[in-house]
Amino acid sequence: MISIIDFTLHIDKYLGDIIQSFSIGVYGLVFLIIFLETGLVITPFLPGDSLIFAAGAFAAKGVLNVILLFVILSLAAIIGDTVNYWIGNIFGERVFERSKLFKKEYLDKTKNFYEKYGNKAIVIGRFIPIIRTFVPFIAGIGKMRYSQFLLYNVLGGILWVGLFLFGGYFLGEVPLVRDNFSIFIILIIIVSVLPVLVKIISSLLKQR
Repeated sequence: MISIIDFTLHIDKYLGDIIQSFSIGVYGLVFLIIFLETGLVITPFLPGDSLIFAAGAFAAKGVLNVILLFVILSLAAIIGDTVNYWIGNIFGERVFERSKLFKKEYLDKTKNFYEKYGNKAIVIGRFIPIIRTFVPFIAGIGKMRYSQFLLYNVLGGILWVGLFLFGGYFLGEVPLVRDNFSIFIILIIIVSVLPVLVKIISSLLKQR
């Protein structure tokens, strides 16, 4: 059984095998993975950044169509966040009302947060693993206006997919990247989570 960690770190190997086995079906598979990673709060561990980058690298080889990938993955990201938003919008408050773990004050703080930082949170959150899965859910809980959410959902989704897809397309065949693909994927993950680590460290230092 392939572990998520192994799949993420050696995604070039596994994606190559998947392309050979499923051919055009790989478009449906990458759509599903990105949709699940962004659309369900229970699947934040799925590879997002690394999968999109690897898909771009394969497109550079002529194996996949980069424009088709851009459209499919952008749709997956946007639809995923939309589903996540509505799950939070419809069921989120019930969680706060019935659960002893989640206090009503958390909901009030979430609403205040989105009134002040909502737009930036949706776009920037796209580039942070784990966080991007929870941002639309919390936006739904906070009852952020959907028209406002949709605008920044579309903007964030297109920017996120475009950056990593075309990054893989233009850099994936560079000898240094191609020959050290696993190391490069690790660097992508580190850079992605760095803002969260900086924020946590900054908060800890302020508490001293």
